[in-house]
Amino acid sequence: MKLFVADDHYKAYPGRNQFECIRDAYSDMIFRENDWSAFTEFDLVNECDLLILNMIADTCGLPLPDEKQSEAVKRYLESGKNLLLLHGGSSAFWHCDWFRQIVGIRWVRKNDPDGVEASFHPKEPFCVKPAKTRHPLVGKLQEMDFPEDEIYCSLEQVTPVTTLMETTISLGTCPQCTLSFTPWGGKVINFLPGHRPEVTRDPRLVSNLKVLIDYLGE
Repeated sequence: MKLFVADDHYKAYPGRNQFECIRDAYSDMIFRENDWSAFTEFDLVNECDLLILNMIADTCGLPLPDEKQSEAVKRYLESGKNLLLLHGGSSAFWHCDWFRQIVGIRWVRKNDPDGVEASFHPKEPFCVKPAKTRHPLVGKLQEMDFPEDEIYCSLEQVTPVTTLMETTISLGTCPQCTLSFTPWGGKVINFLPGHRPEVTRDPRLVSNLKVLIDYLGE
């Protein structure tokens, strides 16, 4: 089972749009929106092969995941399994100290518990390109040109990462897809582009998303 959990992200529905574009390719994928109960409804350690998060805790008027739900995700990761973080997913459990420390690069919210300066997202047209790295995954990812959308910048790097895709905008060059590892050996991919429907449903983004899911599912 692949579990994909998303918030509605201020009624832009990026997770839902992505899921609807990839669902036919993954018959074992379960999608939940604005509902954290799936973290404890399923036995993530024994039933889930890949956890996908496109959510930021306590946004959109939603509650924080509770302690049992947070602990279920931690046990999943402690078992050495992989994690795909989409858009703001690196803040899915921002309230948990352990989660903030393992996500590779993280979207930092205002009033961050660790006192780190907040991340931000300018809006302008942008092009996301494969980075200059020899990781074999880069050769499978394709360049993406997007109309104006949120561009996540000034994320905090909390673990060593390999940058797989990046964009150069007026503020400089920013990573848009990174690969890192949890302390328990699982892979973590952060794939940042995609807020507006015309971006989250873009065929090139959908193709790259499938490449990342397939890589993490190997």
